[in-house]
Amino acid sequence: MNETTSSQADASGDDPERDLRLMGRVKLGDEEAFRELVEIHQHRVIGAVARMLSDETEAHDVAQQVFIRVWKSAARWEPTAKFTTWLYTILRNLVFNESRRRARHPARSLDAIQNEDDRPQQFEDEGTKAPDTALLDEEMQDAIERAIQELPEAQRMAVVMRRYQDVSYEEIAEVLELSVPAVKSVLFRARTELREKLRHYLES
Repeated sequence: MNETTSSQADASGDDPERDLRLMGRVKLGDEEAFRELVEIHQHRVIGAVARMLSDETEAHDVAQQVFIRVWKSAARWEPTAKFTTWLYTILRNLVFNESRRRARHPARSLDAIQNEDDRPQQFEDEGTKAPDTALLDEEMQDAIERAIQELPEAQRMAVVMRRYQDVSYEEIAEVLELSVPAVKSVLFRARTELREKLRHYLES
């Protein structure tokens, strides 16, 4: 099954030909091909959703919705772009809808605040780092996550795709329906804003 990976996989490790082949079978109702696609891409989807929403539990639910949408829309799918571009576009729509729903109904924020202080096991493993170092690393990571969450939707999506999933500028442009120069501009603004928000940590 993996014999074509080395010759056809692109720079990000994707194998577009394999994906198109599998999706062609999914379009015909092949459940085994669909399970294979889910297995290949579920880590990518869950990771992107988790960073977009900063919620691991919700990430699994939204990721499931993404793949349900893939299955339900398969009959209308056409191989005009990489499968991952289509996948990210579905992900974008669902995540943006969820973000807007949360903005209108921020009821869960109190629980999130209460849970932030309830993490006594975070640096029990002292074999690799001293507790103070681990705590600083955790604070830095939390600050990065909060800063990303405060970015506008398009900036957040571009940062997650480019920084954490090594997606090309061209593919990000297709997903966000922007030109490549516009994507680079979005990323520049996002990085500038992140540096400003994290200045305290970067200068210490």
